[in-house]
Amino acid sequence: MAENAGIVVTGGSGRMGQMLIRLITASDAARLVGVVERAGHVWVGQDVGVAMGGAPLGVVVTDDPLEAFAKAQAVIDFTSPAATVGFAALAAQARAVHVIGTTGLSTDDLKAIEAAARHAVIVRAGNMSLGVNLLVKLTQKVAAALDADFDIEIIEAHHGQKVDAPSGTALMLGQAAAEGRGVLLDDVADRARDGITGARTRGHIGFSAIRGGDIVGEHDVLFAAPGERIVLRHIATDRAVFARGALKAALWGQDKTPGEYDMMDVLGL
Repeated sequence: MAENAGIVVTGGSGRMGQMLIRLITASDAARLVGVVERAGHVWVGQDVGVAMGGAPLGVVVTDDPLEAFAKAQAVIDFTSPAATVGFAALAAQARAVHVIGTTGLSTDDLKAIEAAARHAVIVRAGNMSLGVNLLVKLTQKVAAALDADFDIEIIEAHHGQKVDAPSGTALMLGQAAAEGRGVLLDDVADRARDGITGARTRGHIGFSAIRGGDIVGEHDVLFAAPGERIVLRHIATDRAVFARGALKAALWGQDKTPGEYDMMDVLGL
């Protein structure tokens, strides 16, 4: 792992972006070398520390990701699917580790990211926290141990401004449950229910999404059978858990060969 790895944060004005900037500037193993925002954003051209309402940090916000990535060893990206796909190609050109926390990626988006991973390290996860990744592993093991008499429902709650559903973490959990059962998630997922839906299909994995207030992130995996229920739960109360995981991934990826990795790899799970 390279010491004092230079890191670029994309979407620096967002909640996660600002948290990452603070975390990186306080780190002994990383240094902030760039912050990217979309063209026309009020932060572009300003010192990012001043833009955040504090002291100058010596890093000017830019709308040119290629210029920023060229001097970086890693890029941490919690933006939008369209932006992330573009960033993946540019980070691959720069041979920078690309840590992707963006959710809502389509099949085509994932194919583009897979192509970029042939040339650089990409660490992508729907959730960067240690606790959530342990929950994913537990979900897979419990699903493997129980038969289809246990219905599986994934219930997630987030703040009212979240734009995608189910959450990336919920989909990670659904994928883990499907793998535990030896099925494809796309074949058994029930993502929405409205009206006269009929009885639940045996073996299907359901998703329920709650949006409201300032909920950081809550995920339950419910295994329900006649007469008993098992509930696995993770509650995040501070977005710092995601920022810390993303920085850990950026540093972990410094000495790895090109390819696509996830937080299970980073955490050795």
